[in-house]
Amino acid sequence: MIDLLPTPWHWANAIGIALVVGAAKTGVPGLGFLAVPWLAWVLAPNSLLSVGALLPLLICADIMAVWLYRKNPAVHHLWALLPWVLIGMACGAGLILSLPRQWFNPAIGGTVVLMILVHLWRQWRGRIEAPGKAVGAGVGIVAGTTTTLANAAGPVMNLYLLAQRLPKEEFIAAGAWFFFVVNLMKVPVYIALGAIGSGAKLMITSQTLLMDASLVPAVVLGSLIGRRVVPYIPQRTFEAVVILLAAAGAVRLLMT
Repeated sequence: MIDLLPTPWHWANAIGIALVVGAAKTGVPGLGFLAVPWLAWVLAPNSLLSVGALLPLLICADIMAVWLYRKNPAVHHLWALLPWVLIGMACGAGLILSLPRQWFNPAIGGTVVLMILVHLWRQWRGRIEAPGKAVGAGVGIVAGTTTTLANAAGPVMNLYLLAQRLPKEEFIAAGAWFFFVVNLMKVPVYIALGAIGSGAKLMITSQTLLMDASLVPAVVLGSLIGRRVVPYIPQRTFEAVVILLAAAGAVRLLMT
């Protein structure tokens, strides 16, 4: 852990990341896009290691979100996507092993931009009906691939949920349950990738786990803050923020 966060500057950034992760899961969906490049920057040059280091923080925030929204029966919106997400995760694992890492972020960013443009076009045409099964399958595969590559499925899933016109608390609850299950499934995938890559693709280590354990209080605090903020955000503002944060995340990915 000393090697990963050797100075107060590193610790301050890590605490900020943990707060953002917590708040994004329970109050401001899309805000979590900041955590992905932020942690990669703090842990540079170990950018692949940062993906594995972020996962336990996300799972901690997922647990908080599931608990805080436990009375909301929104999970049924996303279970049908899980088989397709598994296919996407397999694709993402294959890409991690076979492709240069510098290709990942631009590809994810381009996908998110395309989804935003489609959503805005449908909104302009007044056609915001719930996505069909074919769209759901495509979203599931893309989400599974992007979450495995870089923990970056948030914008993809947020746009999918936005198209279903869910009330904001149901929106957050559905995403919370979905990512809780998906992120748990990623743990053995990341461990296996480290073993297959003979250390070159190592993503979860004893050092990253110790660092994550020390940041749990900040994740919990961020989650509680996010939950308190939600009731004060108007529905239209909430939807606009989701789109803007998805766009900002896509631009950031395209630039890296």
